[in-house]
Parts: sequence; structure tokens; C-alpha cells
Amino acid sequence: MGEYAHPETLVDCAWVEEHRSDPNVCIVEVDVDTYSYDEGHVPNAIGWNWTTQLCDTLRRDILSQDDFSTLMRESGISNGSTVILYGDNNNWFAAWAFWQMKIYGHDDVRMMNGGRRKWLEEGRELSTAKSEVQATDYTAGEADISLRAFLADVLPVASDRRASLVDVRSPAEFTGEILAPPGLPETCQRGGHIPGAANIPWGKVCADDGTFRSRDELAQIYGGEGVQGDKPVITYCRIGERSSHSWFVLKYLLGYSDVRNYDGSWTEWGNLVNAPIER
Repeated sequence: MGEYAHPETLVDCAWVEEHRSDPNVCIVEVDVDTYSYDEGHVPNAIGWNWTTQLCDTLRRDILSQDDFSTLMRESGISNGSTVILYGDNNNWFAAWAFWQMKIYGHDDVRMMNGGRRKWLEEGRELSTAKSEVQATDYTAGEADISLRAFLADVLPVASDRRASLVDVRSPAEFTGEILAPPGLPETCQRGGHIPGAANIPWGKVCADDGTFRSRDELAQIYGGEGVQGDKPVITYCRIGERSSHSWFVLKYLLGYSDVRNYDGSWTEWGNLVNAPIER
């Protein structure tokens, strides 16, 4: 994995197997809920529920600085811990956790390449035991909003193209044929995409086994759509989790310097009155 711009942010399953009992290593499975974790997880891993633990469901926002600190403390994570994240859907929700941990300044956080799927395919050990953790005195840093795009940041881009917009949803969502993937509740009033956005579905960056494609392949995928890192990049999807996955690829695997995740995404834009939309 040394080919990537920041290889220190990615580990393979063998590394996790070898280091899972290290006292300074905290392994976290992040899924939309904890059902998969309960059925079996990497030994010594703890589980985070994306819906209830990594989102402020009242404000429809990321965790506050205080709430993030509380989650880390209750998870047994110290400011100096090496945190390994993995999860289902080829690490969608693990990438969201990675993005949020970087927003609040955690230094050593890494993704397990291929996520839960790769661990299972390699036939590695699973545990159903919930890991015992000891509370810490974790203190989150001030939020680094340079990693996050808000509506006010995206609105001018729709007209002046000052940044590259990357819509990571499926082609059917991008064209407005559907409003959301089947069975998912968060939706919008109108379908389509933000004017000027390139449709580069998140799944294109993964090989068949769920691991990330090579750096050259990733550069070809994005460069072929005109996204080359020569100007700021803003990723978005429907609620921000798929786009955090692409944000990770662009910022840490390709090394683009200015990449932000617009987590308001299509559930915000597609519900705005008079917002410009293309189909």
C-alpha cells in the first residue's frame, strides 16, 4: 500500500490480525447499526452504530465537540490511540467515522482495507464477545471545518465552477430517475444533480474484493472525469456517508490537497426551494 499518497492511513487484514491485542490499538467496527457486529466481529473490536452514535439526529449534523469527546472516552480511546476503522458496505460508515475523527483532530486513525467483507472472505476469526473498555479522558480538538463543505460553500460552485463537484451516487440517482436507493428512508422532493457535477460512483474505486484500487487506477477514474486535484474538490451523495468514502480516496490515497465532504448532500439540496438542478 506504499503506492498511495498517505499509506499510513490504510492497513490490511493481516496487520489487524497481528496487532489486534496491542494495548494502544483500538479496533472499531462501524455499521449503520450494530446487528452485523453482534453476529461476529474482529476479536477485541468495539462496535459503533452510525445512526445513533456518530450523528446528532436532532440537528441532522455530525457530533458536537463535546459529544465526540464523550464517545471516544466511553470507547476507551485516548488522544494517542491508534484507531483502526472497518465496517460493512466496503467501509462506507467507517469512512464517515474517519472523516469525523479527522475533523476533531485525531492523529492516528486508519482504515482496514476491504472492511468487514475482506475479513470474512479471508476466513479470519470472528468473536461475538463485547470488548471490555476502560474510560479515558479524551479531549477533542476544535472542529477543522476545512474538511467539510456547507450549503453556502456549494451554492456558488454550481454557477462559477470554482471547485470540482463529485457526485458519488448511482447513475440513476444522478439523472433523477430515482430519488434514493430502494428501501432507504432519507429522500428529497426533487431528483437530479448539482449543476456541473461529475458522476463518479463511489463503487468504482473498489476492486471486486472491496479493497481500494491502485493509485494509478484511481487517478485514471477521477482524471477521466476532469477531477485532477488542480482545484478544490467537493464530494457529495445523499446523506454524506458514501461521499466520505470518496473524500478519503481523493485526500489520502490520491493526495489531493483541498477536498471537502458536503454531508448535507442531496437530502439538503434536493429539498431546497429554487435551487438549481440538472438532469
